[in-house]
Parts: sequence; structure tokens; C-alpha cells
Amino acid sequence: MEAKIETEHLNAYFGDNRAVKDVSLSVPKNKITAIIGPSGCGKSTLIRCMNRMHEVVRGARVEGKVLLDGEDIYGPGTDAVLVRRKVGMVFQKPNPFPTMSIYDNVVAGLRLNGEKDWKVLDKTAEGSLRLAALWDEVKHSLDASGVSISGGQQQRLCIARALAVEPEVLLLDEPCSALDPIATAKIEDLLFDLKDRFTIAIVTHNMQHAARIADYTAFMYLGQLIEFDDTKKIFENPDNELTEKYITGRFG
Repeated sequence: MEAKIETEHLNAYFGDNRAVKDVSLSVPKNKITAIIGPSGCGKSTLIRCMNRMHEVVRGARVEGKVLLDGEDIYGPGTDAVLVRRKVGMVFQKPNPFPTMSIYDNVVAGLRLNGEKDWKVLDKTAEGSLRLAALWDEVKHSLDASGVSISGGQQQRLCIARALAVEPEVLLLDEPCSALDPIATAKIEDLLFDLKDRFTIAIVTHNMQHAARIADYTAFMYLGQLIEFDDTKKIFENPDNELTEKYITGRFG
């Protein structure tokens, strides 16, 4: 199992509150890793540490290491903006830029990085929308507002926007929690297709969702990593009693 991202004795704080407690975890390359656990257990904070989004919160700080291909992203001189290009993130609620068109939403990151060549922008917009399985649905309405499409389409638009800057890792924080079952199924199919090209880590409170899509699953509780293993083993024969209780619905 080749790791793409590793955390070593990671602790994440909001002021004096320690939300992630001494977590050491390896996220395998070109696989889908699900992170499950009750609300407030540190799942979202953990993945926000993986692309230095945690530090943008006032009073937040990180101790320990996060390694991307063996390099500590919190090391001296590391550019946080470059880290976030390599490690993209999609949030729980679809958040296309409301004043931008579908096209402009997708290429926003490229333009921010100084790209002005229309041929490059056009090629990237189409390629990213195809990767996000959205091109055929919006190719005739690229000038429409990014918020004019359905919630499920907006979430795939946000995935396309993340893919446009060519990340190596895609982090998703409960991307289907606001979607209906049909839109959720489309996101699941999309993630299956994307894992051959990207390393994916997904936070979810939906255990059926995790069981369907994830190659590996991590279970967190009260900020700690309780168990990490092959998804089938986690759901059918976990080693830890806490994991079994959570999976079977006896707490959480």
C-alpha cells in the first residue's frame, strides 16, 4: 500500500480545544479512503489539516506532520497556496461562485494563477467538466450562472473546479449530505472513475455510502483514530469494540 498522504502524531487545535488527537494515518495512493465517526469527532478537521485549510481559522494551529509524497506540508518555507493546488477540497454544501457562469466557475483557479490563454481555458473547462461527468448536461449553457443548476450538478461543478487546477489529491467533506439519492449515486459513480487518476479521501456520516465506495475506512471518535483498515474488514469484522458499536448503531 503506497501512501500519498500521511499524518504523523497530528494534533489540531481551535484555541485550547484539541480537536484531533495524535492521529497517525496513511491515505493510500489512487484509492478512496472514507473517514467515518460521530458528529464532532474531528473528521472534517483532520482532512482540513491535509491541505492547510485548518490554519485559515482564527486561533487554529497544528502540531505534528502531514506528509505529501514524503514531504512535510507544514515544513519551513512550504507554500500553502501550492499545497492547496496539489490537494483540492470539495465542501459539504455546494458552493459555486454565484456571480460567475458555469464556465467561469471551472476556470477560476487557472485565472487566479495567471492563465489568460483562451485555448487553454476552453480545453481545461471542457476536460474538467467531462471528468466531473457534467459536460453533456451543461455544454449548451456554459454562460448560465453556476447556481442555476441543480444541487447535485452544483456539487459536480465544484468537483470540476477543483480538478481544473490538476490536483494530485481530492478531499471531500460530506459531499453528498445535502443531495438526494439519485444525485448521490452520480457522485459515487464519479468518484469510482476518478480514483484511477487521483487519491481521494472522503468524510461521510453515511456508513452505507462509505461501504459502497471506499477501499479503506478510518473510524474516528473524540478526536482519536480508533481503527483503520480495508473497508470490508471494518464493516464486517472490526478489531475494536468501539468500531463495532458504531457500525452496528449502538452509539453515535
